[in-house]
Amino acid sequence: MDIEGFWELVERSARETDTRRARVAWLEDRLSGLTAEEIVDYEAWFTLCANRACSWDMYAVFWTITGFGSSDGFEYFVNWLISLGREAFEKVADRPDRILELPEVQRIMELMKNFSHRRTTWSRDGKFRLKQVTYTRREVWPREDDPEFESFAYVTFEPYKRATGFETDSLGEAVRARGVHSKFPFLTFHAEPDGEEWDFGDEAEFVRRLPRLARHYGLT
Repeated sequence: MDIEGFWELVERSARETDTRRARVAWLEDRLSGLTAEEIVDYEAWFTLCANRACSWDMYAVFWTITGFGSSDGFEYFVNWLISLGREAFEKVADRPDRILELPEVQRIMELMKNFSHRRTTWSRDGKFRLKQVTYTRREVWPREDDPEFESFAYVTFEPYKRATGFETDSLGEAVRARGVHSKFPFLTFHAEPDGEEWDFGDEAEFVRRLPRLARHYGLT
């Protein structure tokens, strides 16, 4: 399977199903009809795509949009980006600041507006800002719109076990035998995001690195 075949499966799974659970099942079914070698191909392409999006700037995008910085959550966020298809992924993988161009992210932003009311007031002398947020419901967005997709990364596991009789550890070994090493879990002894680490709370640095996202959040 080449990269074209990989993206064809990813995108067909979206067209053929209506829910994430159905999408995972669809991919597992299609992959079960392939050879073990082709399943390893798919896993290798998935890993390479995930590695491209594993950068400090993308981590900052995830941290900003979701409001937390879990390393596992970042991995699931990258899975979700891949699930959006090739055009969307290519738009942001190497240029995270274009994230707001994606319709799926625009929808998330609208859902966030309806989730909370934000108010900022300045002190009389203008030395500090008081930020207040009032939440209007319990969840930011419906599960199907959640910008994380953990199970999307597991669709090769059962098909590989059925094709080979081996456990999933063997699948990882087969991918690494091709010279493909995952950057996830990141921030470990062997892997961390690409680029230079920086303080996401530094507004000037945020504006410099992610100017479009900074404008959206009123940092300029």
